[in-house]
Amino acid sequence: MLNKTQVRQVLDIVADMFPHAQCELIHSNPFELLIAVVLSAQSTDQTVNKVTRDLFKKYKKPEDYLQVPLEELENDIKRIGLWRNKAKNIRKLCEKIVYEYGGEVPREHEELTKLPGVGRKTANVVVSNAFGVPAIAVDTHVERVSKRLGICRWKDTPLEVEKTLMKKVPREEWTLTHHRLIFLGRYHCKSQNPKCESCPLLDLCREGKKRMKVK
Repeated sequence: MLNKTQVRQVLDIVADMFPHAQCELIHSNPFELLIAVVLSAQSTDQTVNKVTRDLFKKYKKPEDYLQVPLEELENDIKRIGLWRNKAKNIRKLCEKIVYEYGGEVPREHEELTKLPGVGRKTANVVVSNAFGVPAIAVDTHVERVSKRLGICRWKDTPLEVEKTLMKKVPREEWTLTHHRLIFLGRYHCKSQNPKCESCPLLDLCREGKKRMKVK
């Protein structure tokens, strides 16, 4: 695994590669971000943004989602995978926000995870992007590049990857690192056909060295 000095090198290189990395889910407030992140599970941000472009014009606040039949909401998000379950969860989390949180998205991580369809990763995205609380959300991209680089162990669970990153990355850099690692995995170190041959991280990457047969 990479030592602290090597992890620092990785962070600096990735910062140079993706200086403008940020959340790519289009939203204008915490509630829209929450809905977008719930919809993004097993779907691309690009697809979610196409759906929410119309969805957020129709539904402005939690109460709006409760005023239409479930079937109508299902139809509104039908282009997204797992749309039936997501529609049910959106309805349930809106009920909880309206009746238990006064219509406002809770700001605390623990409270967010009490909402239907909201797990640790989703809560991390919301607290960091909507409320400025440092957090590292481990999605498939973050997990993949962290393991390929050797920041974490291959057998680590997403939670273990998160805890390792929290130890090795300065707290004030958690949110930015989350975005930069996502960009690295989404646009460079892809699941299939990673760009190892042109990667500035090759000398530090255990998986890249294997692929390129570099000693």
